[in-house]
Amino acid sequence: MTQHKRHIEIMDTTLRDGEQTSGVSFSASEKLTIAQLLLTEVKVDRIEIASARVSEGEFQAVKKITDWAKANGFIDKIEVLTFVDGKTSIEWMLDAGARVMNLLTKGSMNHLTHQLKKTPEQHFKEVGEVIALAQKNNIDCNVYLEDWSNGMRNSPEYVFQYLDFLATQPIKRILLPDTLGILIPSEVKEYLSSIIKRYPNIHFDFHAHNDYDLSIANVLEAVKVGIKGLHLTVNGMGERAGNAPLASTIAVLNDYVKDVKTSVVEKSLYSVSKLVETFSGFGISVNKPVVGENVFTQTAGIHADGDKKNNLYFNELMPERFGRQRKYALGKMSGKANIENNLLALGIQLADDDLKKVTQRIIELGDRKETVTQSDLPYIISDILDSNNIVEKVQIKNYVLTHSKNLRPSVTLNISIDGELFEEHAQGDGQYDAFVNALKKIYKHKKIELPVLTDYAVRIPPGGKSDALCETIITWLYNDKEFKTRGLDSDQTVAAIKATEKMLNLI
Repeated sequence: MTQHKRHIEIMDTTLRDGEQTSGVSFSASEKLTIAQLLLTEVKVDRIEIASARVSEGEFQAVKKITDWAKANGFIDKIEVLTFVDGKTSIEWMLDAGARVMNLLTKGSMNHLTHQLKKTPEQHFKEVGEVIALAQKNNIDCNVYLEDWSNGMRNSPEYVFQYLDFLATQPIKRILLPDTLGILIPSEVKEYLSSIIKRYPNIHFDFHAHNDYDLSIANVLEAVKVGIKGLHLTVNGMGERAGNAPLASTIAVLNDYVKDVKTSVVEKSLYSVSKLVETFSGFGISVNKPVVGENVFTQTAGIHADGDKKNNLYFNELMPERFGRQRKYALGKMSGKANIENNLLALGIQLADDDLKKVTQRIIELGDRKETVTQSDLPYIISDILDSNNIVEKVQIKNYVLTHSKNLRPSVTLNISIDGELFEEHAQGDGQYDAFVNALKKIYKHKKIELPVLTDYAVRIPPGGKSDALCETIITWLYNDKEFKTRGLDSDQTVAAIKATEKMLNLI
């Protein structure tokens, strides 16, 4: 028998509460793009897109979204924060074309007494008048109880007096915010259980903030005790420490609360995360659950080895759920398994000896704090296999490169040729030019003519990190024949020196 699952409404408030992230402001076009993606691809149930009366730009953004929403059947999913200000917010709503308002009211005696300086009866009367006016203008009304969490802690009698009043009003939902992010899970369970038990027929939403990093835990408790809706933001954006993040919440609900469901499409969570990151300029941590760049990357070689042996280091958060792929990091902690997984993705197989050399090169780069990517691997392999075919009769032992303002670059070079050591100093138009001039002095002693450099190219691996590796390819003319040598290093000049050392051994 199929178990009936309770539907949890997801209201995304990235465009309203999320925009209160310090330094973030979306343009009207950006708001429209995000709204479209949230409703058509991510498939949240509702979105809160703005606060009434904020600015002309905010009005134009709401107008763009409501025009699109009306044309595509989403107008009832568009919500705007409004205020207890008589007919002012409602008239703004009507001009903007919005049909659902979230009325901001006081959920604690502390706010009521010190901010509004009114009695509960006065506040309830004014709230009732706004609700009646909204109904008269065919606007659906939800009601926020601002500072509700402090209200339950310090003035629960006021909260229940207010809820008794709201239970008589023609509203769709009551929205319960942990405005200052103060609650712990046991309080969420206690407060919401008592409210839902007392008002079983009212739709309550829970709105969590993350000041103590407890937003997900609090959301989980709220769902378990019977909350009907959640307010979330993409990337956990919001004032101070932000709001409960959309992606993590959905993953937790899908994996840990088996008797509930949401309409959210997991595969779309990463794309909306990246879009909001781009538009907001608000970078998300690389280790942020579900959407962070590194969260599906195994670094330790032993983990990569375990993944090959029956997925020993996998959990329920499989990257494919979210339209992503598992990666295996390349660095000083890489083992053969990490390298092999990356090579497999590139369709490359290496002999054991060559694999050991590639692994050692990557470890060396990691020790130098260089970032190595999968795109760098073919370059490293090419360099190692190329070096395998060269007998090192010439070894560049040491060099000192100098570059100073208003002075010509210079090089002091120490080189071994067939076991004989030479040292020379030279200047040039650049560091590499100075190196070649020193080299020419040494080979003049040996009465050996060096090849002519005919082309010098530098490139980084496509998709690679420019601070990790660059490849220098030098074309030489020797005895009327051209040939190329390559050097690989994080430093361009050093890569060129390595390419030159290969040339010296080849001739």
